[in-house]
Amino acid sequence: MSLDIFWFLPTSGDTRYLGKSDSGRPATNEYMRQIAVAADQLGYDGLLIPTGSSCLDPWVTAASLVPVTRRIKLLVALRTSLGNPTASARQAATLDQASGGRLLLNVVPGGDATELAADGVFLAHDQRYEASDEFLTIWRRLLEGETVDFDGKHLKVQGAQNFFPPVQQPYPPLYFGGSSPAAHELAARHVDAYLTWGEPPAAVAEKIADVRERAKKHGRTVRFGVRLHVIVRETNEKAWAAAEELISHLDDETIAKAQANYSKMDSEGQRRMAALHGGRRDKLEVAPNLWAGVGLVRGGAGTALVGDPETVAARLQEYVDLGVDSFVLSGYPHLEEAYRFAELVFPLLPGKGRVTVDGVLTGGAFDVRAGRDKENAA
Repeated sequence: MSLDIFWFLPTSGDTRYLGKSDSGRPATNEYMRQIAVAADQLGYDGLLIPTGSSCLDPWVTAASLVPVTRRIKLLVALRTSLGNPTASARQAATLDQASGGRLLLNVVPGGDATELAADGVFLAHDQRYEASDEFLTIWRRLLEGETVDFDGKHLKVQGAQNFFPPVQQPYPPLYFGGSSPAAHELAARHVDAYLTWGEPPAAVAEKIADVRERAKKHGRTVRFGVRLHVIVRETNEKAWAAAEELISHLDDETIAKAQANYSKMDSEGQRRMAALHGGRRDKLEVAPNLWAGVGLVRGGAGTALVGDPETVAARLQEYVDLGVDSFVLSGYPHLEEAYRFAELVFPLLPGKGRVTVDGVLTGGAFDVRAGRDKENAA
């Protein structure tokens, strides 16, 4: 079975070290294009473009990447609490046409009440999922070619139509991640692929079983994926040293402040991430080779697989054995780590090939010339 391996676009900025350091990289469009082109050329299947008040706009960013990429899918955040389903359907169809059928959509109802309030949204947790259900009901019907009249609790449209069909029929695939019962029910009713943050395999198995059973009641099937960071090096020792180096600039005050901010969110997924480490540095390996250090100061996905290529591939296989066929990965800094993961781990994954050329001398142009001359002489 071939796996879908996605990379992550750091549209809020990038870094070599978490915490206070002078290694930050601003989220310029030029840098985003560098990462996107690299991921495309390396053979990643998709690129997750996130959303949030601190992120570049995902739709504008995605549109800017269409001309510079060739085959990679663009997984763009669809904020169901912002905008309206009719305009969003038109937007999705247009971008799918422009990209030649490379658009995927990541449904995001929103998990930070403070951020939502700044955007003018004042819905409680379960209300957001009610509104998302109505949004996706209208959105899907529009892209299936219907003229839609809908009068719901949160949304109402009359005679809504979409005049620009997408390349992918009936609509670009919907991805989604959420850990609450309301989120699982939304996934079961509407989405094509359910993504979970990188919890220990036993916890992921429980989530998959629940979503799968709920989907079955609706006569549907859902694919599954995991969102993870990766820290892979040639040896396990080097990988764990790199993990410690990543948080070497973190102080206790910064960790405490970040955790206090995350505790105010009503996201069940964020609560589960925080519970893995409890803000403590001494309990970060929460399952074999699954390290929660990123989550000390990063919201959302906070765990990383740490190890040599064979170990990381084996840990990924544990999730595959649960029914996972997609991984959305990232690493700091995202440009260099996209290369490192592809070079070291792709050869060990089904459906992926070697991205390096063996036997080439790389000390300089004359070394390469000498190597080729030697081959010719032989």
